[in-house]
Amino acid sequence: MAAELRLAPEAGQDLAEAYGWYERRRPGLGEELLGCIEACIQGICRAPSLYPAVHENFRRALVRRFPYAIFYEHADNVVTIYGILHTSRDPDRWRQRLA
Repeated sequence: MAAELRLAPEAGQDLAEAYGWYERRRPGLGEELLGCIEACIQGICRAPSLYPAVHENFRRALVRRFPYAIFYEHADNVVTIYGILHTSRDPDRWRQRLA
């Protein structure tokens, strides 16, 4: 059974910013990003423990085709996504968010 999904407001903002950036580069590319992120999130919900822990109970799943990572926590059959961040950004950004 797939886990319930919760998206932190900051993760929603991350997603909106990434979508806008790619859509400005080439119309339709933002939609492709959303599709890849959605596929990754579905994989997380189906098998949340599949992805490696990166900090305490927090895990990271890498998005295919785009340089983004999804940072989440799984507890009581609920997946909470705290960040959808570019992998080349300052690594302290995700650490601060998960602290």
